[in-house]
Amino acid sequence: MSRIDESLDFIPVRIAVLTVSDTRTEAEDKSGDTLVARLTEAGHSLAARAIVADERALIADQLRVWIADPGVDVVISTGGTGLTGRDVTVEAHRDVYEKEIEAFATVFTIVSMQKIGTSAVQSRATGGVAGGTYLFALPGSPGACRDAWDEILKFQLDYRHRPCNFIEMMPRLDEHLRRK
Repeated sequence: MSRIDESLDFIPVRIAVLTVSDTRTEAEDKSGDTLVARLTEAGHSLAARAIVADERALIADQLRVWIADPGVDVVISTGGTGLTGRDVTVEAHRDVYEKEIEAFATVFTIVSMQKIGTSAVQSRATGGVAGGTYLFALPGSPGACRDAWDEILKFQLDYRHRPCNFIEMMPRLDEHLRRK
């Protein structure tokens, strides 16, 4: 069973939060606020925060900027993961992924099912890796952001989490770029 090994030191990571919305301002960004509060309460640092419109190219461009930034270890986006025509966050994430973390969507769906029942099928949350940076796309509701953080990301972004976690793999995420 999973657990936190208190004998190990916590390793904070630098997390950027991206809100995807045609209408939200920072003052109205409850989902972004939820993520910022949770990641800082956990001991991580907010590396950057932005809001971009529901435009595939704009989302992918912002992801690429943060992937190239050595001061960003993880990007969490919120919004644009639904089924409507303007929901293009998942496609933008997949435009930049080197590898998709398919099980993230599965586990998020399981967590969501416990909270909202079969309505969970309407989410297209996703996770992946590019340029040694973890990328996660969450739905735009504060509840979904809480669920993803509290039930998945809080643990996987904690080096002390056992039996394994995302942080212990970070030094090897871009090893293919170092090979000759």
